[in-house]
Amino acid sequence: MTAQTGELPLAGLRTVVTGASSGIGRAIATAFAAAGARVGIGFCRSGDAAEALARELGPGREGGHPLLQADLGTLDGCTAIVRDAFAALEQVDVWVNNAGADVLTGEARSWPDERKLERLIDVDLKSTIRCSRLVAGRMRAGGCIINIGWDHATIDGMAGDNPELFAAVKGGVLGFSKSFARSVAPDVRVNVLCPGWVETAYGAGTDRTFYDKVAKATPLRRWGQPEDIAGAAVWLASPAAAFVTGQAVNVNGGVVG
Repeated sequence: MTAQTGELPLAGLRTVVTGASSGIGRAIATAFAAAGARVGIGFCRSGDAAEALARELGPGREGGHPLLQADLGTLDGCTAIVRDAFAALEQVDVWVNNAGADVLTGEARSWPDERKLERLIDVDLKSTIRCSRLVAGRMRAGGCIINIGWDHATIDGMAGDNPELFAAVKGGVLGFSKSFARSVAPDVRVNVLCPGWVETAYGAGTDRTFYDKVAKATPLRRWGQPEDIAGAAVWLASPAAAFVTGQAVNVNGGVVG
């Protein structure tokens, strides 16, 4: 699985990005398409946004960018999206487990911790494990899986009810990914992207004092943008990272603790 000399870094690669209808997932899907990949757009409820993204990405180099709907909080949903992805793309070279439960905005903000934890485990952790296993077994040699973690699960942590839950779940993603990378090597590479504070829906709507505090505490003096994470994902999926597996890559503006 390599791009030909002179071509875009992901030219001809067939990729699936879960949770691709908004935020970081949308940016990753967009960057992958721009780099020459054909992208399967995974989504759960945001059908209109997924369709809009497919139109924006255009016809692609080898066909359109298929829509893949599934609730990844269930085993049936994980099984279905992998089945549908291989049916639509014939082969999957890169799989990005980006789907995550939003328990910080909307109605979910007021959920009790037990409900938040259950949803985070189902969507962020279980779907990563399930999809990784289902996909790796069908990938050809040279395949790549990218899982999404959290930088606070790799450095000093963060106090608070919600951060505790996120750290526990994303720590599980990290631990699984490192072990799974060994299980599927040398045929498939598995890495974890760990974003820091990224200006998605939560960041855009947060208290300005907190927003400024985060920016000031970050060596690069700003919040991350979804495109920052997308650029790192393109690199991990490209031949330039062919000797990288089992790693956690923090994309957080230089925060170390």
